[in-house]
Amino acid sequence: MSQSSDLRTSGPRRSHNATTGTHTPHGVPGWLVALLAVASGMTVANLYYAQPLLSSLRDVFHITTATAGILITLTQVGYVIGMVFLVPLGDRLEKRSLITALLTVTTLALVAAGLATGFPMLLVASLISGGTSVVAQILVPFAASLAPDHARGRIVGRVMSGLLTGILLSRTLSSLVSSVAGWRVVYLGSAVLMALLAVALRFALPKHAPTTTVPYHHVLRSTVTLVRTHPVLLRRGLYQAAMFGAFSAFWTTISYVLTGPHFHYSAVGVGIFALVGAAGAAVAPLAGHWADRKLARPMTGLAFAVAAAAFAVAGFGQHSIVLLALAAILIDMAVQTTLILGQHTIYQLDPSARARLNSAFIATFFLGGARGSQLGSIAYRAAGWGAVSILGAVLPLVALLYWFTERRVVERKTVPCSV
Repeated sequence: MSQSSDLRTSGPRRSHNATTGTHTPHGVPGWLVALLAVASGMTVANLYYAQPLLSSLRDVFHITTATAGILITLTQVGYVIGMVFLVPLGDRLEKRSLITALLTVTTLALVAAGLATGFPMLLVASLISGGTSVVAQILVPFAASLAPDHARGRIVGRVMSGLLTGILLSRTLSSLVSSVAGWRVVYLGSAVLMALLAVALRFALPKHAPTTTVPYHHVLRSTVTLVRTHPVLLRRGLYQAAMFGAFSAFWTTISYVLTGPHFHYSAVGVGIFALVGAAGAAVAPLAGHWADRKLARPMTGLAFAVAAAAFAVAGFGQHSIVLLALAAILIDMAVQTTLILGQHTIYQLDPSARARLNSAFIATFFLGGARGSQLGSIAYRAAGWGAVSILGAVLPLVALLYWFTERRVVERKTVPCSV
């Protein structure tokens, strides 16, 4: 099937921008890459705003702590549903219109959340906003499609740095805003941002025609077929599942350590600590550069080793804020490195199915992250921070052992998916 003629002729794809008359070294204007990075970070942040708000919501709606926790679960469930059923539409529909429509629904859902008169209303609104916040995972393959082959890793890396920064800063922003203006302003403020983002992307993004015209249910079925057709897709998904599981175990339980008897941090203090982890986002462009230089395999193995070592530092330094901060930075750097290298690898499998490839990849490792968060909480309750550190080190070490089974040859070019 043919690629979009709009992309072959649009300014952002060429080395010379016909709109501005300026040359762009990687074929995509810097302002557009920055916009995609900011947009990815802003949309994915919607998944994490509620985490620091649970105690406030518990008191406002007069519910138990366990019931309040359902809000996080349903938001994540919504995201998984969106990954499975909405992201593949990026190959079936014109992407700019799809992104605008999803952001419009996100805006309305966030308004409903901010005006919620009861907890069930907040749950439904969060489920919907979580599902449509997968816009971030449509923008990343969009950026990959705009980029020329020789610079794809660097451009995807820059966009991913924005996405990962959004994940890391969302808790801090939510804590600060809620402490000053209340929890409702967190949701309503994000709704305003989503509305502005929808308008900005509608005017800034080039048209990108669908890469397939088959019925929607065939698109969904072909996503499963891609996993069977491309073993490297499953391998990379499992790599990232282990890494994201370790990442989630760390960030789910570190608040218990920081608010505990040794540090006595407030909720805002925990949010500020998350700013330290955001420094790890600086590795994203470097990871993209390594991918472009064909270093995906060795740097993946190194990232596994760094992650395991970081948890060792975290375990031995549980009473030192400096060592915990160092561990947080190293963990985030390692996870971001494997994520970007993995996406760069899978995007080369079939250019006509990048949205579906990304859907399968993200859904696989997202399940690993959910499991890591759960196991981290269980480990902490059972044996404290030391058990979490062991769990966090074991996951990347298992991935490293699996990495050693990877064939040290460049895979032959695969045949594009038939749909």
